[in-house]
Amino acid sequence: MTDKIIELLRKSSADAWSVTDKVTEAWEFYFIKHELDQNRVRDVEHISVTVYKKLEDGKFLGKATEEIAPTATEEEAAKIISDLCVRASFVKNPYYELNKKQVAVTNKEYDPKQMAKDYIEALQQIPETSGEDINSYEIFAESCKRRFVNSEGIDVTITYPNSMVEVVVNARNKDHEIELYRMYKAGTCDKDHLVKEITETLKTGKDRLETKPTPALNKAPVVFSTEDSAKIYAWVAIKMNAALKYAGYSDWEIGKEILTDVKGDKITIKALKELPNSSKNFAVDSEGAEVHDMDIVVDNVAKNYWGDCQNCYYTGIKDSFIAGNFVAEGGNTTESEIRTGCYLEPVEFSDFSVDDITGDIAGEIRLAYYHDGDKVTAVTGGSVSGSLAELLKDVKLSKEMKQYDSYLVPSVIRIEGVTIAGAE
Repeated sequence: MTDKIIELLRKSSADAWSVTDKVTEAWEFYFIKHELDQNRVRDVEHISVTVYKKLEDGKFLGKATEEIAPTATEEEAAKIISDLCVRASFVKNPYYELNKKQVAVTNKEYDPKQMAKDYIEALQQIPETSGEDINSYEIFAESCKRRFVNSEGIDVTITYPNSMVEVVVNARNKDHEIELYRMYKAGTCDKDHLVKEITETLKTGKDRLETKPTPALNKAPVVFSTEDSAKIYAWVAIKMNAALKYAGYSDWEIGKEILTDVKGDKITIKALKELPNSSKNFAVDSEGAEVHDMDIVVDNVAKNYWGDCQNCYYTGIKDSFIAGNFVAEGGNTTESEIRTGCYLEPVEFSDFSVDDITGDIAGEIRLAYYHDGDKVTAVTGGSVSGSLAELLKDVKLSKEMKQYDSYLVPSVIRIEGVTIAGAE
């Protein structure tokens, strides 16, 4: 069907166009405890079509997108394309150019059945007890094939794995029981990582049953050591996105420091073409641009913007792309050295958010460990807050690293002066 759609686009009134054809083969399993409740095999195809219209003698470029079903007739597809051309004529984006460079790609084959089997075997290795165990889990393992074609001569197909596991664990004592939910995203299965993470979740559940109210610490050091820490580094990467730069939401400039008066470790973040077990190992991005390793911020200095072809064109960026994988370099301090003195280490939030524009953080504490210098107390309630624009000026990054899907980051980051509202 894709080739027929391309033929219809060439005959249409569109000034430019692109087609993305994604085929997904998936194996899904649903377990109650460790007993299979149901499973299914899914084989689906989605075809997305975008048309562009030049307006006012090329001053503007209109754009409209819609899916065309693989089962659509030629007449139905032609009607959708015609409607898209009309819709695009009502959109007045400043003119920009689509990607033109054809990229040679070597693809691998991925077996979703084997990926799902790896996850099942990993989950069966979890050391459960009468007090902490797995309630249920769902496994989604996919082998994806994505073809991208545009009017500028690009026609490239990539294959990649994509998987997700949702796990519910229970912890109980004689008084009450709690439930914790976890979601893990990856390319293929990293058994050791999954077993370690869920085992830690069981411990979190056990400790959550015996907590005291979080003390009102006002401003104090906070150690982040869970997946929430990846959101901190993601903010730095997002501030270097061409879309934020063009819209005026980022004042960071190439060649200049992103933060002033830095007292702690300096941030370095890079985009990577490939990261083991990542779900975003793409040779080309969703617009056909070649993906490669690239410095984004090095030692607190902005090096390169990244993003889609539209915003990169507007900001004068050459040879850029939509990045998928990121690595934040570690510091010179070990985890054990960072975990000294008085500090709070939250390991479970009801939610932890980072504002993409301001860098404001906020998280309501469900479980944290308060280290007062002499003893460690499990606490709950209260919150952490502050602005990364200020907080990242005084941090310590661990030498040790940890990966969360498409982010490889220091396993521990200690941030000074975080505002902690207590629950006492």
